[in-house]
Amino acid sequence: MVTGHNEYTCECFCFDVEKVNRIKKNVTAAEGMAKFFKALGDETRIKIIYSLSQEELCVCDVAQIIGTSVAAVSHHLRLLKNMGLAKSRKQGKMVFYSLADPCIKVIINTALEHQDSGHAGYTLSR
Repeated sequence: MVTGHNEYTCECFCFDVEKVNRIKKNVTAAEGMAKFFKALGDETRIKIIYSLSQEELCVCDVAQIIGTSVAAVSHHLRLLKNMGLAKSRKQGKMVFYSLADPCIKVIINTALEHQDSGHAGYTLSR
């Protein structure tokens, strides 16, 4: 019978009880983060988030920056707002968007630095 062992798995099953118990108590802190990263996983939304990380923009500005329709940008901005990543304010007939939390800009800048450095032997394609 083939056990399926390869260079990525242990050849026997054993674990460090102390490490497992210590980390297992805190792993629930990561729950819900998949939704955040899923939002960033869309090429259009990441461009919008990057644009908003530079400064507050109206829907038309974002559409021109990323080269897509106002309707498409509006749809993505609504999703980002509903996910708590963007916020809006109305000024007359204009709606301006910005990042809901400054930490999002830090995450984007860290990812860009990581990508530019070729860290860990790989790069994220632009």
